[in-house]
Amino acid sequence: MITVAGLISKIQQRIDSYNTTDYPLTKRQVVSYGLLDSRNHILAEDIASPFAIPRQNVSAMDGYAIAKDSVLSADSTINIVGESQAGSPYDGEIIAGQGVRIFTGAVVPDSCDTVIMQENTNFAAIRDNIDKSQPYPIILSQDAKRDDNIRKQGEEIEVGEAVLRKGKRINPTDISLLANLGLDKVDVYQPLIVGVLATGDELVAIGHELTSLAQIYNSNTPTLKTLLSNLPVTIRDYGIIPDNLDKTITAVTQAMQECDVLISTAGVSVGDYDFLTTVIEQLGKINHYKVAMKPGKPFVFGELTQNLVKPVLYFGLPGNPLSTVVGTLQFVMPALWQMAGAALQERPMQLTLTATLENDIKKSAGRTDFQRGILSQNEAGNFQVESFTKQQSHRIKQLSHANCFIVLAQDSGNLSAGENVQVQPFPWLNH
Repeated sequence: MITVAGLISKIQQRIDSYNTTDYPLTKRQVVSYGLLDSRNHILAEDIASPFAIPRQNVSAMDGYAIAKDSVLSADSTINIVGESQAGSPYDGEIIAGQGVRIFTGAVVPDSCDTVIMQENTNFAAIRDNIDKSQPYPIILSQDAKRDDNIRKQGEEIEVGEAVLRKGKRINPTDISLLANLGLDKVDVYQPLIVGVLATGDELVAIGHELTSLAQIYNSNTPTLKTLLSNLPVTIRDYGIIPDNLDKTITAVTQAMQECDVLISTAGVSVGDYDFLTTVIEQLGKINHYKVAMKPGKPFVFGELTQNLVKPVLYFGLPGNPLSTVVGTLQFVMPALWQMAGAALQERPMQLTLTATLENDIKKSAGRTDFQRGILSQNEAGNFQVESFTKQQSHRIKQLSHANCFIVLAQDSGNLSAGENVQVQPFPWLNH
């Protein structure tokens, strides 16, 4: 069995090859998205600024813009001849010894080279007696330096500067940046088409009635769709495939003609009615089967190639809901971000914390164990985690009540309360 880290590395290497040879990013179709619809999509082109930021010299403070060649020492008097507001610049003449009242973000007149904070003048003492329609004097309460408190034209962004690079995953702060530049559309890579299917004679789609005690609802497909909902993908649902070899071949053949990626749940073990591994080998190949982790050991990473211009990558998840969640978080989602063209630093990180165990944990060496737990912080701000006593992979209520995975190393054995462990908070807690 391959290790968790080993499988992650192998998947990354294969997708690197896929993105450069099988389906090069340079040849991907590009689509234009409205700015507000572009979140979490991947930029296909660099974005250059159409103008400088700031567009002109502007004040960083409320205060006074002072004319060039004025005396800026303490006790100097400056005659204030006008006012510059944000959106309403002063356009009159200003000479040495003069200035204008100015507010944060307002344009600094070309004839001025310094902004003095109002706190560094006698403004507070005279403010109630100022007639803004007439010039009035202010006195500096301390020395000032030339160029103080001015945000210079283009000091943050120059005209034509690349503000975002190809491969950037658009986030809310990127949307703020682009909106400041007046851009209402961006060019992104077309979303990947991801097919999902579930297998099993016992499965019934939600919304339909269970007619036998042997039936259960298909929870894995809704789970997958939800986990992938923030990715730049279009999901095609191929429904529930019965435990039949011919019908499995038919479903997979259709999906591989229509999708970039296929994800299945169940049917990848070694039971008499688990046909998916057989079908994948007939229509392509299995790159890796079985990973040293619990739960989710029978995880399949392969590709479908028969009569295809480019391979369709395949991820086969075990049938129990917990394995679906673990496998999707650890392997499938990072792979899809990479396939979608996200630069390395743009792929969501798996946050890992060190926490103190609040109870004993049982574990056998040999596999990386993802146990469900409750993560919290004590009054001192230190993280602590409590593991559920029963960790069977079929416990769906327990999965819902947990807020993290306790990640126990492959070679680790039993642990005692008070020991430190690595914890992965569920990513949706921070959304």
